Amino acid sequence: MEAAQAGGREADVRPAPADPTAGASAGFWRPADPGPLGLTGFATTTFVLSIYNANLVSAGPKGLPVVVLGLALGYGGLAQLLAGMWEFRTGNTFGAVAFSSFGAFWISFFVLLLTAGGFGGGFATADVAHNAISVYLYAWAIFTTYMFVASLRTTGVIALVFLLLAVTFWLLAIGNASLVGTTSLTNNTIKIGGYVGLATAAAAWYGSFAAVVNSTFARTILPVIPLNLAARRAS
Repeated sequence: MEAAQAGGREADVRPAPADPTAGASAGFWRPADPGPLGLTGFATTTFVLSIYNANLVSAGPKGLPVVVLGLALGYGGLAQLLAGMWEFRTGNTFGAVAFSSFGAFWISFFVLLLTAGGFGGGFATADVAHNAISVYLYAWAIFTTYMFVASLRTTGVIALVFLLLAVTFWLLAIGNASLVGTTSLTNNTIKIGGYVGLATAAAAWYGSFAAVVNSTFARTILPVIPLNLAARRAS
């Protein structure tokens, strides 16, 4: 992590130091940690979508409902993208790339659902739609997998989020392809991906909760398990 090596704050590892002047005493504005916002925006949207992928709630004949579209655009998309932009300001390269990318993912997912009419309306056939979605998800599975490798220098909580998310993407990509013999929205591979997605959301919510609580109380209340040895010793 460049920020950690340079002595700057690594937002994923340690909460921002308390400063009642909000940076004014140092002559510059110090932003709050955008990590909790990015994590909860991601977690909430992932949770709702995964409920439908796991078939715990029926999506209905027209595909995924408007509630998924709203969250994908507003909270998972725009809010997370803004968190990523603010991470650039804090000097957190990992957080900036992760939140900006997944914010863009949810916005692109919103556009995809809107134009495809729930995985079908914008394609010649349902099979073509699912194969296209599979290619889309494979690309995000590859990105998430290498981000998981990078996350091994942040915290145990963040690494767990990326591990579970990578597994989710691979399962959903396979489930939407013809590799499982069916491209039904509720086939078992997609269902399993939905359950892993729920676990991903839970881990991300915990990461957001821990960051907010630890920052508010100015001490470690909920552990996040720093994986950076220097940060672990400092904490």
